[in-house]
Amino acid sequence: MRLVGVEGDQLGIFVTSDAQKVADDLGLDLVEVAPNADPPVCRIMDYSKWKYEEAMKAKKARKNQTTIQVKEIKFRPKIDIHDYETKKKHVIRFIEGGAKVKVTIMFRGREMVHAERGLAILERLAEDIREIAHIENQPKLEGRNMFMLVTPSKKEIKPPARGESAPKSDADEAVPEVAVETPDGAATIADIAKVTKAVKVAKPVAEVVEVVEVVAEAEDVADVAEVAEVAPEAAEAAE
Repeated sequence: MRLVGVEGDQLGIFVTSDAQKVADDLGLDLVEVAPNADPPVCRIMDYSKWKYEEAMKAKKARKNQTTIQVKEIKFRPKIDIHDYETKKKHVIRFIEGGAKVKVTIMFRGREMVHAERGLAILERLAEDIREIAHIENQPKLEGRNMFMLVTPSKKEIKPPARGESAPKSDADEAVPEVAVETPDGAATIADIAKVTKAVKVAKPVAEVVEVVEVVAEAEDVADVAEVAEVAPEAAEAAE
């Protein structure tokens, strides 16, 4: 036989007794790994340790394996509306649980003449559950039964539409507009806007309204200009 060492190195051709003696000297086992080879191949190893490692690999593979169950629901072509709704609820429950569902229409006797009735039931069911499932196998007639396989749909997260902005917080809310009536000869709208914009940076809304009221009571443009010169200084001090 051809003997392979513990590390996989080739030790050469040995008779069985000599190979067993080498394994015994190392305190290991002599295992035949290729009995159909010419000559047969044996390896020196710790057989118990090898079996344990193989068992752990198989266990890990089963743990990472995803098992998909296939449930089956049977309908009749002359099914009543209430029975249909009940069976549809079962289909939805199976799909929400992550299982595939095989829907079967069973025909008896002369019902085979009107196979389109069974097809109509399958199409109706597919339409009712299209939001949570899709058809994997289209309806197919085999013997006296018609089958359809539906599988859960993957939920897709739709990105926000283009041009759609995020919801505004309280801090982003615009300051309410204040209607100001100015007498003849008072400041212009541009001057009032200038003062309001400067004061909003440094003062809360209540004080902004107060300043605007002061501007509205001004008798001429000069008074507004005086307030406009003070407002930017207040804004700079607040920053």
